[in-house]
Amino acid sequence: MTIPPVWTTVILLTLSNIFMTFAWYGHLKNMKSQPWIIAALVSWGIALFEYLLQVPANRIGSQTLSLAQLKIMQEAITLTVFVPFAIFYMGQPFKLDFVWAGLCLVGAVYFIFR
Repeated sequence: MTIPPVWTTVILLTLSNIFMTFAWYGHLKNMKSQPWIIAALVSWGIALFEYLLQVPANRIGSQTLSLAQLKIMQEAITLTVFVPFAIFYMGQPFKLDFVWAGLCLVGAVYFIFR
């Protein structure tokens, strides 16, 4: 059984977004006492794994999706990963702004995939 390219892309982009979210924001929780250069180097190390997933995801996705579709998919996945990260990992309160931003992305997804 083979996974269709679109679903492979979604899975790889989701995993890459998890790594990237930790690379960009995880140091704000775990490395506040460290110099910024240490946080940057650790973030780069984490981001390497993001790129090892995102580059193949975009190559696979480009077989069946347009560049604009890949970008909007990436943004929708980013918000889907970021909101739980912000709430559960970073301890940020839930805001209705998350819902409104999500609805805007649903609109973007609709228009780019129609």
